[in-house]
Amino acid sequence: MTAQRKVLITGCAGFIGSNLADRLCRKGVEVIGVDNLAYGLASQIPPGVVFHKLDIRDPAIFPLFQDVDVTFHLAAKNCITDCQNDPVETASINVAGTVNVFEAALKAGTRKVVYAESSAIYEGSTRLPTPETDEAPQSFYALSKQAAHLFALGYARFHAIKLTGLRYFCVYGPRQDYRRTIPPVMSAFIIKLLRGESPTIYGSGDKRRDFIHVDDINDFHELCITSAATDGQVFNLGSGLNYSVRDIYEHVSALLNIRLPASFCADLPGEAQVTLADISRAQRVGWSPKIGLDDGLRTMIEFIQKNATES
Repeated sequence: MTAQRKVLITGCAGFIGSNLADRLCRKGVEVIGVDNLAYGLASQIPPGVVFHKLDIRDPAIFPLFQDVDVTFHLAAKNCITDCQNDPVETASINVAGTVNVFEAALKAGTRKVVYAESSAIYEGSTRLPTPETDEAPQSFYALSKQAAHLFALGYARFHAIKLTGLRYFCVYGPRQDYRRTIPPVMSAFIIKLLRGESPTIYGSGDKRRDFIHVDDINDFHELCITSAATDGQVFNLGSGLNYSVRDIYEHVSALLNIRLPASFCADLPGEAQVTLADISRAQRVGWSPKIGLDDGLRTMIEFIQKNATES
């Protein structure tokens, strides 16, 4: 990857966006960051980023796309519970905001836009592992992501712009958003156990999830910058393995050497029972996940011990 490239990242203060920005800055890439800080944290933006506090729905973002080679559109309203409670704002951010980013990139002549979809698009699917063709969105969040995907198809059809959609499965790692109304399961378990509190499991704990470390995700992001083989496609990004919520609790407890009984609450509505990615399409363009579950959890534990136990 050459230092001459100029990359714009929306959601650069969020979990995935800040990790990507940090990696690219360390490699000498010029990074423009856009975030309204509604969900992201200013403290997570790497020093090398040229940052603009703006909402992706604001036309004021358009000039920032000048001379940008690749845009990573990662900004979103992405807590399923919050999206269910406010479908109007969900559509405004995830659909209208995404279209605004596509339009800005198009008018500026950006070579390529890589945009975040979600494995939530497979909520109603019973096919496992799930391929990219088996779309079955259920929740308002998933519907908003599918709507953005349909607009991406429209932009690809009517305009000469390269678009790549990434369907992240359960991404974890340092800087994961533990401040959500209901935090991601790994962060929630680690924080509770470090505080000497019993973690909460929603439902029976038998739901199974495909977890993928953020560093593996960013390997694919880099591939998107350099490889034309990723143009114009949608890719599942998962590990191709899955674990139950109980499994995750056992792994976290063992790594921390802290044993406390979990408390069980009513299940959360609108969530898939099992997720498992068919990653064969991503593998065909030269990517494969490398970080095992325990190694990945250790990076989270180290980060949370330093940053989040008092939050």
